[in-house]
Amino acid sequence: MAQLGGTPILILREGSERTRGRDAQSRNILAAKTIAAAVKSTLGPKGMDKMLVDSMGDVVITNDGATILKEMDIEHPAAKMMVEIAKTQDDEVGDGTTSAVVIAGELLKRAEDLLEQEVHPTLIVTGYRLAAEKAHEILKGLTKDVTPDDTETLKKIAMTSMTGKGAEVARELLTNLAVESVRAIAEKGGKIDIDHIKLEKKTGGSKDDTV
Repeated sequence: MAQLGGTPILILREGSERTRGRDAQSRNILAAKTIAAAVKSTLGPKGMDKMLVDSMGDVVITNDGATILKEMDIEHPAAKMMVEIAKTQDDEVGDGTTSAVVIAGELLKRAEDLLEQEVHPTLIVTGYRLAAEKAHEILKGLTKDVTPDDTETLKKIAMTSMTGKGAEVARELLTNLAVESVRAIAEKGGKIDIDHIKLEKKTGGSKDDTV
């Protein structure tokens, strides 16, 4: 935004369109739901792979939500926010990107129904925050502490994270390596700093040669 003689001037890219009110809400929700729908079919044990072809003709086959969204050319601001949700989930947790996007899309879908009933957006946000607090409380009660010496549970966690990714073909080997690496850097109390693990790629050989 710029100022000219005290009058604010909006500076937009050529071809940009400005909307407001319910129309803006509807378009933003539609864009977000479209992104969620794009990755929804990859979710779960029966999730399907997506074949992505870029402008150079390179092909990527994956069912990883973060990878799919990263390869998509997205311009809509609300859709970009959905991509950021996946990116944040991937950076912070390393898994669950598709679930995060699908849940966000479903929450917006439900919010749209409430907006059509003239429920104020602020009230909807307040309700969602209360629901998030309750969900966190319930999930916290269902959690199980995992210690570095609980090898079997650590392997199950590692295998779950590898499911649906390229590493799945050698997940037995990679699972053992991941667990050994984590246990090697684990501090007293189970605290782990993953920055202490370095991954080095070398050409040649197969996944079975990984050490």
